[in-house]
Amino acid sequence: MAEQIPLYPVRSAAAAASCKRAAYSAAGPGPGAERSSRYQLEDESAHLDEMPLMMSEEGFENDESDYHKLPRARILRRKRGLEWFVCGGWKFLCTSCCDWLINICQRKKELKARTVWLGYPEKCEEKHPRNSIKNQKYNVFTFIPGVLYEQFKFFLNLYFLVVSCSQFVPALKIGYLYTYWAPLGFVLAVTIMREAIDEFRRFQRDKEVNSQLYSKLTVRGKVQVKSSDIQVGDLIIVEKNQRIPSDMVFLRTSEKAGSCFIRTDQLDGETDWKLKVAVSCTQRLPALGDLFSINAYVYAQKPQLDIHSFEGTFTREDSDPPIHESLSIENTLWASTVVASGTIIGVVIYTGKETRSVMNTSNPKSKVGLLDLELNQLTKALFLALVALSVVMVTLQGFSGPWYRSLFRFLLLFSYIIPISLRVNLDMGKAAYGWMIMKDENIPGTVVRTSTIPEELGRLVYLLTDKTGTLTRNEMVFKRLHLGTVSYGTDTMDEIQNQLMNSYSQTQSQTSGNNASSTPPRKAQSSAPKVRKSVSSRVHEAVKAVALCHNVTPVYEARGAAGETEFAEADQDFSDDNRTYQASSPDEVALVQWTESVGLTLVNRDLTSMQLRTPSGQILTYCILQTFPFTSESKRMGVIVRDESTAEITFYMKGADVAMSAVVQYNDWLGEECGNMAREGLRTLVVAKRALTDEQYQDFENRYNQAKLSIHDRTLKVAAVVESLEREMELLCLTGVEDQLQTDVRPTLEMLRNAGLKIWMLTGDKLETATCIAKSSHLVSRTQDTHVFRPVTSRGEAHLELNAFRRKHDCALVISGDSLEGRSLSCKTFLVWVLISIYQGGILMFGALVLFESEFVHVVAISFTALVLTELLMVALTVRTWHWLMAVAELLSLGCYVASLAFLNQYFDVPFIMTVTFVWKVSAITVVSCLPLYVLKYLKRKLSPPSYSKLSS
Repeated sequence: MAEQIPLYPVRSAAAAASCKRAAYSAAGPGPGAERSSRYQLEDESAHLDEMPLMMSEEGFENDESDYHKLPRARILRRKRGLEWFVCGGWKFLCTSCCDWLINICQRKKELKARTVWLGYPEKCEEKHPRNSIKNQKYNVFTFIPGVLYEQFKFFLNLYFLVVSCSQFVPALKIGYLYTYWAPLGFVLAVTIMREAIDEFRRFQRDKEVNSQLYSKLTVRGKVQVKSSDIQVGDLIIVEKNQRIPSDMVFLRTSEKAGSCFIRTDQLDGETDWKLKVAVSCTQRLPALGDLFSINAYVYAQKPQLDIHSFEGTFTREDSDPPIHESLSIENTLWASTVVASGTIIGVVIYTGKETRSVMNTSNPKSKVGLLDLELNQLTKALFLALVALSVVMVTLQGFSGPWYRSLFRFLLLFSYIIPISLRVNLDMGKAAYGWMIMKDENIPGTVVRTSTIPEELGRLVYLLTDKTGTLTRNEMVFKRLHLGTVSYGTDTMDEIQNQLMNSYSQTQSQTSGNNASSTPPRKAQSSAPKVRKSVSSRVHEAVKAVALCHNVTPVYEARGAAGETEFAEADQDFSDDNRTYQASSPDEVALVQWTESVGLTLVNRDLTSMQLRTPSGQILTYCILQTFPFTSESKRMGVIVRDESTAEITFYMKGADVAMSAVVQYNDWLGEECGNMAREGLRTLVVAKRALTDEQYQDFENRYNQAKLSIHDRTLKVAAVVESLEREMELLCLTGVEDQLQTDVRPTLEMLRNAGLKIWMLTGDKLETATCIAKSSHLVSRTQDTHVFRPVTSRGEAHLELNAFRRKHDCALVISGDSLEGRSLSCKTFLVWVLISIYQGGILMFGALVLFESEFVHVVAISFTALVLTELLMVALTVRTWHWLMAVAELLSLGCYVASLAFLNQYFDVPFIMTVTFVWKVSAITVVSCLPLYVLKYLKRKLSPPSYSKLSS
């Protein structure tokens, strides 16, 4: 019906916060398992920061770095004064000043509610933004300054810029300008080119979306209009499988039911289809052109972020009395969603940056990888070492003469400690990685939208996966029906079918007798005495409730020709082979398909009625009086129907056990059976009903319609009215459906786990259901225990709970809430790199002194050649999976060295380099510098293999 309105029952903040998601890990807890609020607690005792975390014997290789992360926020908070300014405060001040200037120059327009007249954009009182999408970070004027700022805000690039600029000072010049400016210019050129390509690709994607053509309905008929030219008030026609260009109110559809389904995966990530209902006043108009023959407008609330709520009204002024209809989220079509059924017509209410999708999208920013941040920190450490070394050299000279000039010259001489080639290789590697990802035949269609962070894919530590639709197919199969005293499984469904057939046969014979005696049908009386029903009648009531309480629509494929539409509609084909079901949730479809399998079939549905076919072929018609859709807040849905044959009015409701247990009559089996089904991996739904008299329903309808037309606090008022019905409902049954696992999900999870990834499953299911799915998908082995992380209120309790978990061996962790952190490069790895560099540098210089004592005048050629060969050999020994580009890069690097001999003849004596003595001595130095390191690495891999070594080829 057109009066359908989604319900948002009143829930306290505490109740909403208690609806947490369960997270499962098969490889142990993340280092950030404490509550996120721990950094804000000022009154905790200081000893918590030093509280040791007990580590298990395996699975925690980086325990030192993980431990030091715990008090990091508090350490940063203690920084004050000059230390705070040097360590990042200057960047915060600059950013704050820039934001303040931007806010002064671009004051945001205050968002207001609006009145939108159908088909007349010129009647809009205010000017609204263009309906164009812009995902670009820069424009023509800000591109170069913006890219340079993003580069030089890092200490590494800023250091090289200062060093290069110093060579313009004659007193500080120690080399050729091109040796400093050429690498820096190359880095900037590569960066600017990469950013330009990314920006151009974003421009092309935006242009493609903004140039899409849509049919706009005008007084003169249909005209084609670009998406960017759509205005508030336009009547836009959107075809099936076409993207909705702007936020609209749903006016008409080609579907006879007056509703349609849309796909919202590009808006909220949900794969389930959403049911949308057209405004009944415009849906009932005889023809499409009649939209311009009425004088109507839509009152819409001001634009806001929430995509799950909307409050508005539709008013038709040319009728007597004026027609007022309440508008809710069911009557809206948000931009970036896709029409999944039929053709729809809507009136545009929000455009451009006022649409829900754009308002929920943050401004595009330059993404920086963890590797860049770590290199920036390491560069600062190396710079401090460089300064210390320069001070030592000046001290050894006794601070004689202009010592400050000598200090700066030593800084320049030792500047090669920080190699600019590292920056060059990093940028070139990122570009190559992005190109290889897009050209990989194993992942066709992959698009690298940001070429600055492709290397982050190789540093994944945690994998967070949803359950429904990711680990499972989101294809439900009905498995269990429980009535309290009797339970039916897949092997006893034939008993339900027989009992249902007998029940409807008796009902049909009683109806025939009543018709013969001309006895009018009796209306439902809520005060009828309670009697114990037979199992057959209870099965009948349960199946009928499941067949009526849903939002499923049967769809029949057209078999006639285009000119035979009316004939085909008059003689509609209700055959089972020609019928499919559409719904916003696969659970709904599974339930309706089950009722069809036991004999009660849904054959037709529109906004006002529903038809069921009994096992004997009789058609039962029910009038849909009200529908209360499912929401994540209420966790239940309901429908009020009137049986046309008996005039009985019944309120059916189904939902999660946590929501339904408070509204059904007292029972002693619901909680226990829900737990039993959950342990089998089934998703449960509780079904209940309440019979209403005509007086009760009329009173409810009056209060409900009045609440729906409220402008202020509509949600609260509607929820309060609906809650008056949700009392002492009769519990009918408990259903259980199973979600099938995805193909090859078990070996995939096992392979990822062997690669060293810690896998977490996020789900909103019951604890028992999630545990069962985790074991069946091999996320957790069947012999592995689970440790449930109990609720904690302080950081100390979180430490104790983690210690209790880590004492257990081979145990999976279950957490309620979101308390996960990543892992960065540890100081241990950096120190290992430094020690390797010192070892190899020492071998190169000592070997040159020992083996080339008589030819030490050629020390540059000796050390440089050995250094190039050592670096190339170390890279080759580090690579585990070779790509042809890597081999080309090695050869090109060697070629660059050979080519440099031609124009650097003042440093290299080519005849000396070509001698056999030079070759074997340099080779010996290279082998001594590399071979011991490789042997140590090989022994470590054999004695303590890494987790990813378990991966099969």
